[in-house]
Order: sequence, then C-alpha cells, then structure tokens
Amino acid sequence: MGKRKEESVSKPGPNKRQRQEYTDEQSDESNDEEISQSSPDNNFSVLSTAGEVGIIESIQLKNFMCHSMLGPFQFGSNLNFVVGNNGSGKSSVLTALIVGLGGKATATNRGSSLKMFVRDGETSADISITLRNQGRDAFKPEVYGDSIIVNQHINLDGNRSYKLKSKSGTLVSSKKEELIAILDHFNIQVDNPVSVLTQEMSKHFLQSKNEGDKYKFFMKATQLEQMKEDYTSIMKAKNNTCDQIEQGEERLQELKQLYCEKKDRYKSLGFVNDMRNHLEDLKHKMAWAVVGEMEKEIQPIKEVIRAEEGNTEKFVQRLEECQIKVNEAEEKYKTIQDKLITVSEEAQALHPQCVSLKADVQAKRKAVNEAEVLYNRFKTELKLLGKDDEQLRKRIEELKSSANQVSEPEKLERQRKIAHLREQLKAFHDEDVIIGQEVDQFQQAISKCKEEHTRLKREDCDTRQALDVKQRQLRELKDSKTNTLKRFGPHTPTLLEEVETAYRQGCFRHKPIGPLGAFIHPKDAELTLAIESCLKGLVQAFCCDNHSDERALQQLMSKYCLHGFRPQIIVNKFQSKVYDVRHRAVEHPEFPSVLTALEIDNAVVANCLIDVRGIETILLIKSSRKAREVMQFNRPPKNCREAFTAEGDQVFERRYYSSDYLRPKFLGKDVEAEISHLEKEIENKKAQITASHQRLCSIENEIKQNESHLRGHRQHQKELQIKIRTTNAEIADLENMEEHQSVGIRTLEDEAEENKSKMESVKKDMQQQCRKMEELKNILQVAEKKFEEMREKIHQVEEIAGPIKDELNQADSEVENSKRRLQHYEEKQKEHLACIKRHKDLLAAKEKELEEKIAQAKQIYPERIEVSRTVKSLDAEMNRLRERINSENDRHGNREDIIQQFHDAKERYKAANSKVKNLKNFIRLLEEIMTQRFKIYRQFLRLLSLRCKLYFDNLLRIRACSGKIIFDHKNETLSITVQPREEDRAALNDVRSLSGGERSFSTVCFILSLWSITESPFRCLDEFDVYMDMVNRRIAMDMILKVADAQRHRQFILLTPQHMR
Repeated sequence: MGKRKEESVSKPGPNKRQRQEYTDEQSDESNDEEISQSSPDNNFSVLSTAGEVGIIESIQLKNFMCHSMLGPFQFGSNLNFVVGNNGSGKSSVLTALIVGLGGKATATNRGSSLKMFVRDGETSADISITLRNQGRDAFKPEVYGDSIIVNQHINLDGNRSYKLKSKSGTLVSSKKEELIAILDHFNIQVDNPVSVLTQEMSKHFLQSKNEGDKYKFFMKATQLEQMKEDYTSIMKAKNNTCDQIEQGEERLQELKQLYCEKKDRYKSLGFVNDMRNHLEDLKHKMAWAVVGEMEKEIQPIKEVIRAEEGNTEKFVQRLEECQIKVNEAEEKYKTIQDKLITVSEEAQALHPQCVSLKADVQAKRKAVNEAEVLYNRFKTELKLLGKDDEQLRKRIEELKSSANQVSEPEKLERQRKIAHLREQLKAFHDEDVIIGQEVDQFQQAISKCKEEHTRLKREDCDTRQALDVKQRQLRELKDSKTNTLKRFGPHTPTLLEEVETAYRQGCFRHKPIGPLGAFIHPKDAELTLAIESCLKGLVQAFCCDNHSDERALQQLMSKYCLHGFRPQIIVNKFQSKVYDVRHRAVEHPEFPSVLTALEIDNAVVANCLIDVRGIETILLIKSSRKAREVMQFNRPPKNCREAFTAEGDQVFERRYYSSDYLRPKFLGKDVEAEISHLEKEIENKKAQITASHQRLCSIENEIKQNESHLRGHRQHQKELQIKIRTTNAEIADLENMEEHQSVGIRTLEDEAEENKSKMESVKKDMQQQCRKMEELKNILQVAEKKFEEMREKIHQVEEIAGPIKDELNQADSEVENSKRRLQHYEEKQKEHLACIKRHKDLLAAKEKELEEKIAQAKQIYPERIEVSRTVKSLDAEMNRLRERINSENDRHGNREDIIQQFHDAKERYKAANSKVKNLKNFIRLLEEIMTQRFKIYRQFLRLLSLRCKLYFDNLLRIRACSGKIIFDHKNETLSITVQPREEDRAALNDVRSLSGGERSFSTVCFILSLWSITESPFRCLDEFDVYMDMVNRRIAMDMILKVADAQRHRQFILLTPQHMR
C-alpha cells in the first residue's frame, strides 16, 4: 500500500509506504486550465487557508485486523491518496479511523463486533489517531495544545477504552464523553457516508439501482434525516402531551368536585370545640393531681429511711463484738499452732539422724552377711580338702598293697580290658556328640519360642492398651452425642462450668476461652484430618488474656485434669477483631490456607492460632502428589511455610513427614460414623487379643515340651560324661598300673602333703574370718540399739504432738465458728445497708420522677392548681369526654382528618389546574416553534436539493455530458439521468443504462455534489474508481483535484488499488 503526495506516486505492492500530500504535475492537454489549479505552485500544505482543526495528522495501528504493526501514517492537510494492492491494509486504515473515533463495528461493514478487529493470536488491539487542533476554533488549546491524540485499546472480549492525550503525550481524559465533545466541536461524523465512504458502502452505492437508497444516502449525508427523525420524535411527544392534557382535564373535574365536598364538611365542625376545651381543662387538673399524689407517696419512704438508719448502730456494735471474738480465737489458734510447730520441728530435726542410723545399720548388716558368706566358703573348701586327703591316703595304700603281685596273664587280661574299654569310650563319644547336637537344637528352639513369646506378650500388652484407649474414646464419643465438649476430654464440661463460676466470682479479669477446637469448624469435611494434624494439641488448648488469669486457670485444671494430661494454656491479649494478615498470608488460586478453610466463631481464637501456629501461611492440599508438586517440585507459593494433605501428611520445601493420625478425633461432624468405626476397631482389637492368647498358649506348651526333652538329653549327657570319665580312669589305671606304679605312689604322697598344707592354711583363714564375723556382729548390735533408741525418741515426740493437734483442731473449729458468726452479721449489715440504699434509690427515683411530673405539669399548665379530686376520677371523666368526642367524630369524621383532607384536596386541585394550564401553554408554544422549524426544514431540503442539482450538472459538463438529478421528496426517491455526449442531449438516459465506468463517474459526480453542500473537516473515499476506465478515472481524478484545490481548508483521503500513473 502506498500514497501519492506532491510529485510522487507509489507503485502498488504489498509493502506499506509513508503517505504523502498530493499535488499533480501530470495533466491532459484538454484540461490544462483545470489541472493548473492543482500544480506544485499551489502547495496548499503551507497556505493560510489550510485546515486548522479536525483534520487527521497521523494514524498508527497495532494488532489490528491482520496487521501486527501498521504506520504511523502522516497525512497532509489537503489531498492524500492511499494506494496499494487489495489486502495490503488500505481499508484497515479506514476501518481503524471509524472505530478509533468511536464508531460502531457495524458501521465499518467489516465486522459485527469489536473483538473481530483483534488480530488472531493476540489479546488486544490499539489504535492511535492524531487530530489537528490549531487556530481560533481549537478545542481546549490550553489543555491539548496543537494536536489531540486519541488512543483506543480494544480487548479480546469486545470492550474498548479511550485515552485522550495532548500533543506532548500527557493524558487528559479517558472518558468517551470527552471524545464525543471533541467530535461535535470539529463536526466530525464518522458514520456519515459523505465523511467516510467505506469500500463495502462504496461498492453497494455504485452497484445500487434503487432510487430510494440514493435518496436515503442524500438525506443521511446532509443530516436532514437526523433532523426529520428529531421532528418526528418531537411530534410524538406532543401527541402524548395532548393525551395527558385530556386526561388531566377529566381528573381536574373530579378533583374540583372532591374539593367542594371537603369544603362543606370542614364548615360543619364548630360544635365539637366546647367539649375539646373542657377536656383541656381536665388535662391541666390531671397533671397537677398526679404531682400531688406522688408527693404523698414520697413521705412514707422518708420515714422508713429514718427508722432504718437508727438501727445501723446496733449492727455496728454486734460486728465489733464478733470481730473481738474472732481475734481471740485466732490468737489462741496461733499459740497452739506455734507449740505444734516447735514439737514438729523437734521431730523433724531427729528424722535425719534416724535415717542416718538406719543406713548405718543396713550397711553393717550387709558387712556381717558378707563375712558369713566368706566364712561358709572357707568351711566348704576345708571339707573338700579333707575328702581329697582321705582319697589320696586310700589310693596310696592300694598301690602299696598291689605291688609285686602282678603276673603275665594279668597283663594280657589288662590289655584286653583296655581294648574293650577303648571301644566303649569311642561309642560313648559318638553318642555324646549326637546328644550335644540335639541339645543345641532344643536350646535354639526354646530360644526362638521364648523370643516369639516375648514379642507376642509385648504385642498383646500394646493391643490391650490400644483397646483401653479405643474403649475410652468410644465412651467419650457416646457422651459427646449429648455434650459435644466431651470430645475434648471427659473433664472439659466440668472445667468450663468451674471457669464460668470463677469468672462470675471475679477470679478472672477476662473469661478464658477454650477449648479452641470448639470455636473452629472446617468448611470442607475432607480437610478435617489435615487441620487436626496441623493444629495438634492446640485443638484442646485454652487462651487467657494475661498471666494472672493463666495462673488461676492452672489451679482449676489441677483439680480436674488429674491423669497426667493438662491442656495447653496460651497467653494472648484479647482483641475484638481478627488480625489483618493480607500482607503476609499465602494466596493460591486453587488451594486454601488453614485460615480460609476454617469458620472461626471468635476473633480471639483466630488471632491465637495466627500467632501460635501461623495458620495464614499453611496451605491445605488434598492430594499428596499435588502437594509435592506445589511445595517441592516448584518454588513454594509466596508466604507459604508448609502444607498438609488430606491424609494429614506434612510437606515442607525439602522434607515430607507422614501423619500419625488415621481419623479426625475432635473436629469430625459425623459422630455416628466415628462411633461405628471405633466399635469395629474395638472388635478387631478383641479378636487380635484372642488370637494372640491362643498363640501364646501354643508357644508355652511347645516351650514346656522342648524343655522337658532338653532336661532328658542333658541328664543323659551327664551320665555319658560320667561314663567317659570312668572309662578314661579305668584305662589310665590299667595302663599305668605296672609301668608307673612306683612313680604314682610318690606323686600321690606329694599331693597328700600339699593338700595337708592347704588344709592348714584354710583353717587359719576360717578362724580369722570367724573372729572378724563376731566383731561385725557386735558392731551391728550396737548400731541397731542406737537406731531403736532414736525411733523410740521420735515416737515419744509424736505422742506429745497428738494432743496438741487435737487442741489445734478444736481451736480451728472455734475460729471457724467465730468467723461464721462475724460473716452472718456482716451479711445482715450488708442487707440492712442495701435496704437503706434501695429505699434511698427509690426516694431519689420518686423525687426525680416528681420533678419530671412537675416539669410536665408546668408545660401543660404553668400555674399550680390545687385539686381535691383524685387522679382516678379525673381520668374517668376525661375518658367519658373522649368517648363523646369520638362518637361525634364518628358521625362527622375526625376533625383533624377533615381539615387535612380539605387542605389536601385544595392543594391537589390547584396543582392539577396549574399543571394543565402549563401543559396547554407548552403545547401552544411547541406548535408555534415546530411550525417555524418545519418551514426551515423544508427550506433546507429545497435549497440543498437545488445546490446538489447545480453542482451535479456543473460536474457533468466537465466531461461534456449532460444530466440532472430529480428529487421526489414525497415518495422519498432520487433518480439520476445522464447523457454521455453533449450531442445527444435530447435523449437523457437513466444511470442503469450506462456502462460501469460511466455509472461510476456519475456516482462520483453525485458524491462531489454532496461534498459541496455538507460540512466536515475531512473526506474519506475508498475504492471510488474501481469500476472506471482510465478515461473516466482521469476525469474523476481531475474533478476531485479541483474540488480539493477549491476547499483547501478540508482534508481529502482517497483509497484506491490502482496506481496513479
């Protein structure tokens, strides 16, 4: 696309070129005179007559239609040609001009909605149009300067926004009303086909053969159509107003009749005034009668107060006497208590000595026991040595007696016995190995069975503990069906009642709040386990405002939480509003935080959970896979510290912890389902215990059997060992009988001597140990005696303390009785003083009420009236008068209502009469104005038609043609007749009989005629020469150049797909 300006004409092509202002240098010989008016000598871009306001300086498009970026295009102030092939973007510029200046999408004939102008694949489009704003007719020149920049942004949903900027780029306004004001000021009409003739409208107009369409085109171009529609609308409004006047006149007659009726009733109300005046007198007396009776009521109250104040001194004396008795009782109690303390301190002082003596006795008894053990060990050793000595002596004697008695046959017999014994020994060894293996097997079996037994015993214990926990939970759940607080512990309802009582008694500055779980409710039941896993023990926690309240609550908990578990107490200043955590809370489009997933009944609870657990920074994500994606695979959301899954798992940025919870315990809503689930678990646990018990019995039987077998095998093994040792001894005896007989006797004698020396040594050690043992026993007896003496002494002290304790208890009872009497009289005194205060308060209230009644009476009647009648009698007479007045009102109607109705009817009648008169005057004035306006409209229509005819005829003569335009204003048609050659002037043809080029030329003449009779700062014409041959196109171009030269204060933008040569 290109544009011709000054001395250059761009070649058609797909590339977009900078637009240039046009003045033609080429001319046909036959038209030198006309073309010379458009020559370069007349550079109207610099003339003083150039357009100053409303012309288009530049257009720039972004993502508009099929163009990502188009422009900016700079336009000249007079004639501009935009040249380019079809599809190069010429019409896009014209469409952007209409849309950018506020035109509708349908006015472009290129789309039914603004969103169709956004380029495919983009989310928005932008149009920037710069309008000239110079000269004396400039629009707000002090604000916008020499140019007004209109920026329009179109969204993909079809919405658009405006930004109106000054020449410097400063934003002035973003309102469409400001744009409409600018267009009205510059007389820019983007929906007027004479101002902007689009490609589609141009084709339709060129090809149209309908005379009515041409007439409508003429009317719309000259704005006479708008004027006609305005007049029609005004006449409709006038007819509607006339109908209203007719209805108003009928209504006026009705209102006048009603006004006369109300006026007659108003005049008939005079006789009720006397009764009303008498009623007013009774009201005056009633007001002061009430004052008198109230003064009489006050006097007895004053007398009661004086009597009660006289009895106050008696209560003071009794209280002093009781206080003296309390002091004496307390003094006696203190004396006895001091005496008891002295005795107790004496016993307490003896106690450490007793403990020390006891420890000493225990240590000495242990030493004696150890000495006895050592003595018995020496004694046993001595017995064994004696047995060994006896055996050695016997052996020596046997060896000596058997010497020199051995023969050859005996030697052979010994060798045969040795061989036989060796075979037996081998058999014994083999059997011992087998028995040893079987013993190992039984020991392993017993060890495995015992390990299994221990494991099952431990599992059985764990299962029984779990069963106890489940049964306790089941009881608590069943109790919670009637009291939901028991879900937080069986002690919770009682604890809360005590807290309430203590709060009423003033033990707390602010009532503690808890358990916190009772104030929170999950919005999504599937996230209940996740929330419990997050909050853990905080669900059962309590919150206090200060540390003093915390200590008081701890004392209460120590009474009711006796099983080791005590709920956590959090000290947090109570506030009535939840913290504003928007700046530090986590926000995720898909998953909630713990704070947003909960409905929290109390702001203190919400603030406590925010401070202690940071619930605003913790996400709840049902799926563990999704939780890993959010927290670990990607960067965690802003302000997010951790997340919890629906299974209760805890997810950090680099860690993942599985939950120990299987089901929610405190926050679940379906109690029946939880009870059913627990009952099933309890049945399962019982079944596990039964199975475990059976398995334990089976293992125990197996252990007993294996142990029985093991004992038998070990006994057999011992017997084999004895047999082996016996056989080895027999073999040794037989082998050594002859060879080593002499050596054996000497050896045995040496062993006997050595054994005898050992016996002597052991006897000495035993005697020494016996003496030591006796010494230790004597020392133990001394220590035991001291210990018994100390115990006896402590016992004596305790016996002395017994009567003192009884005396102390009696004194304590006397103190309590004295205090109760003192408290009794104190309460009596409080009641007495409260009674006096009540009477005084009653007196003050009565006196205040009396003052109010006096003030009311003075308002009703300023001077006091002494009234002898009672309030009751006055009230009865006033009621009778009211009944009579009401009966009269029933007959005649309420006086105030009648007066009000009379005035209302009068006002409505006057208002309706005035409205009808004003409407009649308005219609009369409107008829005069419309008559004058319609004359002017007819005159405009006639003059503009005449001017259009003259311009059309003059333009046809340029091509030596003749023709005329025939207007039929009655039938609203416009026909054009043209004679192609001057010589056939006698036969005028309709445009339908002309060739395409001639019809296009005649249409251009018609459009130029309309240009001459309409006002607009710029003219835009798209593809005006599409059906012209080169001759007609040249003539049309020259005509347009001539018109442009004659109207240098206007801007002309002509779009054509044909090049300019």
